[in-house]
Amino acid sequence: MESDKTAPDPRIAFFDALAETWDRSQDMDALADRLRAAFDGFGVRPSEAVLDVGCGTGNLTRALLARLGCDGRVTALDVSEAMLARARRKAADARATWLLAKADAIPVADAAFDRVLCFSAWPHFDRPGAVVREFRRVLRFGGCAHVFHFISREAVNRIHSQAHDPSIRADLLIPVEELAALFERDGFSVLAALDTPERYALTARKEG
Repeated sequence: MESDKTAPDPRIAFFDALAETWDRSQDMDALADRLRAAFDGFGVRPSEAVLDVGCGTGNLTRALLARLGCDGRVTALDVSEAMLARARRKAADARATWLLAKADAIPVADAAFDRVLCFSAWPHFDRPGAVVREFRRVLRFGGCAHVFHFISREAVNRIHSQAHDPSIRADLLIPVEELAALFERDGFSVLAALDTPERYALTARKEG
């Protein structure tokens, strides 16, 4: 059963506290390289309108802005005001819009985006079915949703289950086959689904 969507999210304080130090835990140049390679694989085009769900400190958004042309745009969404503030400073650009909102209640019009990207955020959603429905609503027909991590499901779940903060210990990734079934139930065609030591990833296309 999915959680009450009106209940306050206990993770917000956790992410707010980490906003200023989050990027110190990773090689930012290597991350940018991996994101660029992911965009190549996804087929991101310069003119696209893209939604970055769970944008955190803005690393994906910044990489997208470097990829997109003058007609492209990114809308970045997160529940942590501190993370968004950090992201705005790192990726200040007129093509970027920032939303303090939850993934299961995205405050944008229907069919607003060509692509939805959700990088390293999926386990933190209490209502995954509602999130998938929102992805379908905001995507244009033929648009794609991508859920991905640059580590395996096993590694994600080990990190979260051993976290010092209890608010995220139960935030575990489901098998990618189960995630694929969740998207298929809401009218997506799953184009790719994999879980390897280097990546957990799903790509799904909104059908008519």
